[in-house]
Amino acid sequence: MERLLRRCRIKNRLVRECMAECLGVYVLILFGCGSAAQVTTSGEKNGQYLSINLGFALGVTFGVFVSRGVSGAHLNPAVTLSLCVLGRCSWTRLPFYTFFQVLGALLAAATVGLQYYDAIQMFGGGQLTVTGPTATAGIFSTYPADHLSLWGGIVDQTVGTAALLLCILAIGDQRNTSIPDYLQPLLAGASVLVIGISMGSNCGYPLNPARDFGPRLFTYIAGWGEEVFTAGGGWWWVPIVAPCIGAVLGVLIYELLVEVHHPLSSESRTSGQESREEKGVELEGVEPEGGKPV
Repeated sequence: MERLLRRCRIKNRLVRECMAECLGVYVLILFGCGSAAQVTTSGEKNGQYLSINLGFALGVTFGVFVSRGVSGAHLNPAVTLSLCVLGRCSWTRLPFYTFFQVLGALLAAATVGLQYYDAIQMFGGGQLTVTGPTATAGIFSTYPADHLSLWGGIVDQTVGTAALLLCILAIGDQRNTSIPDYLQPLLAGASVLVIGISMGSNCGYPLNPARDFGPRLFTYIAGWGEEVFTAGGGWWWVPIVAPCIGAVLGVLIYELLVEVHHPLSSESRTSGQESREEKGVELEGVEPEGGKPV
C-alpha cells in the first residue's frame, strides 16, 4: 500500500494546492449544507438556525485543517483575490484556485443532495422548489429575504466579507497578536460563526463565491431549474461580486489601519527578502525543495 501511495504522489506544486483547495471546500460545504439540509427537511425538529451557523463554522474549521499545510487554506475565491492584491499570492493561481474551489463546493452539494434525497423529496412533496413554504433550494445556496433589495444585498455582503477578511488577517498577523498555529483554524471558524449570528438574516451570509455558486450550479443541474438563477430578482450574481469587493476592502482597511504601522524589525525584513527570493524561483518554473505554499 505504501508503495502504491508513493506512485500516486503528484509532484506539480500547483496541482497539489488545487486538490487541497478542492477538498477543503468540499469539507466546508459538506458540513455546512448538510446541517442546512437536516434543519430544513426536519422542519427544525432536528436543529435550528444556530445549528446551521455551527455547521458552517465547524466546516470552515475542519476545511482549514485539511488544506492549510498544502495551499494555505483559502477556501474562498474572494480570499484568494484579496491575497493576490496584497502580493501574498501569485495572480496565476487565482483562476486555478477558483475553479477547484467551485468544483469542491459542487461535489459537496451533490453529496448532500444524495444523502438527503429522500428527505428532500418528502419535505417538498415530490417537487424541487426554490421559493415557498416547501422550498429546498436554500439548503444549498443563498437567497435574499423578502425585505432585501439587490442593493441591500450588495451592501450586506460587502460588509460581511470585509469583516471576515479583517478577522482572518488579524488571526494570521503574528506581529499583532501571536496566536498558536493550531488555534488559528478554530478562530477562523469562530469568525464565520459570529458573522452568521450577527449578519445572517438578510441572505444567509454566503461571503464566498464558490460556496454559493458551486451548490447553485448543482441545484440547476439536479432539477430545481432556471429559477435558481432568476429568483430574488436575479440574486445569483450578488454572492459572487459583492464578497470580492468586500474582501479587497477588508484587507485594505486592515493594512492601512493596523498592519502597515507595525515597527519593522530585522527579522521581518529578512523574512520578506526570503519570500521575494522564493517567488522569483517559482517564476522561473523551478519549485524550491520543501518550499512552503503561498
